[in-house]
Amino acid sequence: MNRRFSWPDERLIKAAQDGDVASLTTVVVQSQPHVRKFAASLCASPQDAEDAAQEALIILYRKIGTLRATGALASWMFRIVRNECLRQVRVLASRRGEHPDEPEAAAERSAEEAVLHRLEVERIAAAVSALPRDQRQVLIMRDIQGLPGRTVAASLGLSGAAMKSRLHRARTTLRHSLATTGQAPGRAADRPTGGDPRP
Repeated sequence: MNRRFSWPDERLIKAAQDGDVASLTTVVVQSQPHVRKFAASLCASPQDAEDAAQEALIILYRKIGTLRATGALASWMFRIVRNECLRQVRVLASRRGEHPDEPEAAAERSAEEAVLHRLEVERIAAAVSALPRDQRQVLIMRDIQGLPGRTVAASLGLSGAAMKSRLHRARTTLRHSLATTGQAPGRAADRPTGGDPRP
């Protein structure tokens, strides 16, 4: 049985925003399991996930005062982790001399955010994190981070055909997982984050 963790309550978050150090420390500690789960789901490797989680927790500690609504902590932390994972992949892509098309990437991010707002973040994160690591990597890089297929294949040392096959398996597994956990599977599972459906 997986232990269930709760996000900090709103009174604790408000006290932390008002400068109470003990409350702030508690907020960071109680948020840590969720932040690590997000990072494991969204980043391409365990090391990237660890780096993203640490960065997100530092931002939480330093900038909790900028959180506009105490009830929005989960979505705020998800965006911070997601942006850090995306930044890591952009660095990787630039080192390889490849640059994703920015207008297209921006459109995919907007579509992704629209879908994620309609879905339960914890459920989709759990479904993605439950994928086998090889499937999770290709799904995250292609569908969540919106990288071109050739960039994903090169980053993972795969041929284009092998990358497409692995991506198809990942999407099928995710579709099945979301269907069996009660998520509306039709549209969300085919395009789990609103990205380009083509491999």
